[in-house]
Amino acid sequence: MTDTLSPALTAPADPQDPLQAAEPQKLKRSIGVVGGTLLTLSCLTPASSLFVIVPASFASLGTGTALTLVIAIVLCIGVAWCYSELGTLIPSAGGEYAMAGQTVGRFSGWLAFIQALLVVLIVPPIIALGTAQYLAPIVNVDPKIMGAVVMLAATVMGLLDLRANAWITGIFLVLEVIAASLVAVLGFAHSSRSASVLLHPELPAGHGVSAVSAGTIVVGLAAALFITQGFSTAVYLAEEMDKPQRTVPRTVLWTLGIGSAVILIPVIAITLGAPSLDALATGDISSMVTAWSNSAVGTFVSLCIALAIINAAIVMVIQNSRVLYSSARDKAWPEPVNRAFASLSKRYGSPWIATLAVGVPGAALCFVDLSTLSLVTGVAVTLLYAFVAVAALGARRGKHKESTAWRMPLWPAVPVVILAVLGYVMTQQDTHALLITGGITVVAALYWVVYLRPRPETRWIITIPEDEKPAV
Repeated sequence: MTDTLSPALTAPADPQDPLQAAEPQKLKRSIGVVGGTLLTLSCLTPASSLFVIVPASFASLGTGTALTLVIAIVLCIGVAWCYSELGTLIPSAGGEYAMAGQTVGRFSGWLAFIQALLVVLIVPPIIALGTAQYLAPIVNVDPKIMGAVVMLAATVMGLLDLRANAWITGIFLVLEVIAASLVAVLGFAHSSRSASVLLHPELPAGHGVSAVSAGTIVVGLAAALFITQGFSTAVYLAEEMDKPQRTVPRTVLWTLGIGSAVILIPVIAITLGAPSLDALATGDISSMVTAWSNSAVGTFVSLCIALAIINAAIVMVIQNSRVLYSSARDKAWPEPVNRAFASLSKRYGSPWIATLAVGVPGAALCFVDLSTLSLVTGVAVTLLYAFVAVAALGARRGKHKESTAWRMPLWPAVPVVILAVLGYVMTQQDTHALLITGGITVVAALYWVVYLRPRPETRWIITIPEDEKPAV
């Protein structure tokens, strides 16, 4: 399916046409590289990923966690190049779906949107549920209740002005980087094993140890991609960035580099400094920090981690509301739903109903068992990157061939290699998660066939803001 549309609606507005009369307002351009990097780093949530998601990788990969992350980061460099080129070519709040829809077809864009929607609905509550564990030194609260409170607080923050949120989340980001740095220093200072275990990974097995196989590392790549995933937030904010053709690629690449360092360096330090492989496999980083220092330092680190999680929830709600806003602007839903999701706050300029639609269900999901959903998220992120790679292959043909945009090196080899690696990673994932993700995708395809495809002039009109159309 290659029925891509023109970049944006260009006909003059007709007040008698309800579709044009209800055309939503544009998002405000208010942030540059610094603000965009702060917001994007916060969505990458390096410290919350380090302290909430990485412990599960220690349990399954042992000392191979760092090696798996390195492989994922190398893969993400190519993915970041794809995002940077597409984000400057198609600077839309729709992110991946706008990229795929404009380059390889509306149907591809719709399926990319569904994978993004899965991620945006599931990831914030997964992160928020980790808050209670790190607030335990000062208060004991049921993790589900605390996660719901964090999601609701993040929703309130998401209703505010984007520039204000950039600096609020920036302050939180400084605290989480301090916590990650402290863990790294303490871990290296208490190294108890050779660095060779990073290249020859081991796991505790009964009363001994076992080598981590290459197959196990491949299986762990989906989770590693999830850990490093947030750098793509820059493209969701492209409509609110000044001079996106310069700001978007710088933000994407700076975020990937800084975020990777904040995650990888402490992971290496923890791997070398854990008192035993069994202790590493438990993933109890707070206990390790306390053992390396004292209870006061352990408490400080735990509180910084809790703030990192709250920070992550705020930025994820901001990002995810822009996805829903953009889908409504592009007429993905029946008209009453489109009008609601595309409504902007008169005071703050934020898509307030879309923000509530992301945050409130996220609070409810905190009361659901999310173990399977975590696996589904890994599959959805992998599929989402695959759609971006396909879109990158179509970004230099037709009307896009002569467009002014940042262009990646080594094209088309980079997206082709990414697709090959992601395809293999998918074959190694949990069958149940694949079936769930596949089932949702099939239902979405049916919605396309029954509702969207028969209405090409009035539904799923993938647009680019008028002032940022690519030059041809």
